[in-house]
Amino acid sequence: MDSLPKDVQEGLQAAHMKAARKKAHMRVAVGDESFPVLEFREGGFALDRDDAPKLRGLVDLYAGENHLYQCLIVASEEDGPMMRYEFKRSTLAMDKPPLDFARDPDSPVALIPR
Repeated sequence: MDSLPKDVQEGLQAAHMKAARKKAHMRVAVGDESFPVLEFREGGFALDRDDAPKLRGLVDLYAGENHLYQCLIVASEEDGPMMRYEFKRSTLAMDKPPLDFARDPDSPVALIPR
């Protein structure tokens, strides 16, 4: 790809990023803003460098409307047109508060009226 003219390389890179944004099914939310996640891996994720600011701190990761994780992140490196972020902490999002006691596995699930 080094043998191509610079404007052709930039055009190919822009087309690749546009396609990646279009097929992104995950997004990261910070306050009222959200950004499409172009690449997700075990230790972090990547966003379009031009669209996303240098994020740091607490963010929420979504797949569609499903809240997946609450993460503490730090920007790690620029990788071509992408900005990579690493997880310092990643916690599964829960739809109900965690219990502060151990539930007995033999306890009844519901009461049956007489």
